[in-house]
Amino acid sequence: MSRSTSFDTESQPIERRIAVGLNKIGLALKLQSWRTAGERGLTPLQGQVLATLLPDRSGVRPSTLASRLAVTAATISESVAALSSKGLVERRPDPDDGRVNLVSLSSKGRTVARQAAGWPDFLSTAVESLSEEEQEVFWKGLLKLIRSLQQAGQVPISEMCLTCVHFRPSVHKDPGLPHHCALVNAPMGHRHLRLECDEHEVASPEVQAEVWAAFTS
Repeated sequence: MSRSTSFDTESQPIERRIAVGLNKIGLALKLQSWRTAGERGLTPLQGQVLATLLPDRSGVRPSTLASRLAVTAATISESVAALSSKGLVERRPDPDDGRVNLVSLSSKGRTVARQAAGWPDFLSTAVESLSEEEQEVFWKGLLKLIRSLQQAGQVPISEMCLTCVHFRPSVHKDPGLPHHCALVNAPMGHRHLRLECDEHEVASPEVQAEVWAAFTS
């Protein structure tokens, strides 16, 4: 490449390069999950099922698991049956609907689930190489990317701040704490935004659209 070459014309668009970079991270996660799951006699999906069940001791419906993991009901049924045969999950009738079973972790399954939930730790270590400012900018961009994918129906919906009735974006003048959580009545920074929140209450589509416009402006 000559000195007169313009990088703007000779390089791939930056959005394309970001997508390639994310794909490489996805491949690393997939390889790590296969390696670690294989060591425990599990498939990656079975490990994801265990990790998804970890926060909820009361049990989860198979249809909810399928929605959270973006797989079919039949696929979840096969995974739950395999995990049940290994003694890692238990099934019991849903008290609200006896036709449906709730899936929960056994004591053995809870131990394995804690290990499964820690599989991406190697990625957390890599993220630590970023400065606090870089981490915050990256986190905000990642949330926007995930929300865009959710709106396109390409990733499962999660209990994130951007879809919560309690979230107020960009209402404070403090650039470090521009947002507000009405549930706890406290300001929030980009670093405080959650992708999964136990207190999440889904906002109406109209409110979600207003929040998204304010957050991305």
